[in-house]
This record gives sequence, structure tokens and C-alpha cells, in this order.
Amino acid sequence: MNWIQVDGVHKGDVKMYALSTCGWCKKTKAFLRELGVEYTYLDVDQLSGSDRNTAIEEVERWNPNLSFPTVVINGQEAIVGYQPEQIKAALGL
Repeated sequence: MNWIQVDGVHKGDVKMYALSTCGWCKKTKAFLRELGVEYTYLDVDQLSGSDRNTAIEEVERWNPNLSFPTVVINGQEAIVGYQPEQIKAALGL
């Protein structure tokens, strides 16, 4: 899978599973950019074949409802949906 890297201040391993057509996903990406935080993301709907299946399995591990966005921080905490305050708290901001 080709994760897309967004440069910023390193605040841990921040990964976002998104959909390219999801308005809440776009808001979450914009929020992370506003914070100036380094993160990587996947637009799951743009994947195909085994990459798509693998991404869906990863999201379901963190978020059984398979909803987007799902932000995973340091492989320990998942934040589902557009949750700016939860994201800031998890990043220590």
C-alpha cells in the first residue's frame, strides 16, 4: 500500500484511513494540516485488490463499524470520525 506522507512536526505515528469522497475525512486532513502535524493517510476507496482488502482488515481491527475517517495514533489509540478535541488530546496538544 502506498501511504501518502504529509510533512509536519512529528508527534508520533499518526495514520489516517480515509475515503476520497468523504467530507469528514477532508475536514480531518485539513485539521491535521492546520495543527502542522506529520501524518500519513490512505484513501481506501482508491485502492484495489489485496491492498484494498488489507486496508479494510486494518480499519476493522480498530473500528469494527468500518467507518471513516479512522485515525490511529502510535498503533495504540483509534479516533473515529471528525473529533478535533480527541485528536489534539491524543497528540498532547
